[in-house]
Amino acid sequence: MLQAGDKAPDFHGRDQDGREVDSRALLAKGPVVLYFYPRDFTAGCTLEACVFRDAFSDLDARGATVVGVSADDEASHRRFADKHGLPFTLLTDPGHALAKRFGVTRAFGLGTRRVTFVIGKDGVIRGAFHHEVLIQQHVKNVQKTLSAIA
Repeated sequence: MLQAGDKAPDFHGRDQDGREVDSRALLAKGPVVLYFYPRDFTAGCTLEACVFRDAFSDLDARGATVVGVSADDEASHRRFADKHGLPFTLLTDPGHALAKRFGVTRAFGLGTRRVTFVIGKDGVIRGAFHHEVLIQQHVKNVQKTLSAIA
């Protein structure tokens, strides 16, 4: 898994609306909160998405762009975002290609681990947080990291 201080790989892909998302364009605006999660509509992933939703105004006020990533397709992401009122981008990751580049795949190809990265405007990872059970801790760690790099 990539750690704080590592250069984040560039990434791009399609979001829940079929729009192309590019990390360079996002980083030009400010830090990026990139969170990987296993699957839309599962209990833990729904809780995590809703915690990010509830903190969205604060994260946005800090200049951060929030992007959730899973292997689910655009249609699943659209339904998930609509059902839970998610105001941020959900990026598709077919075949876990992006998850592999960030080192967050599970052993034996069993999906993606629950990991959040805070990427500074310079493309350097400022925080990397892996919590499978303490899901609400992701946002707390993100807020602390954003305060430190402000």
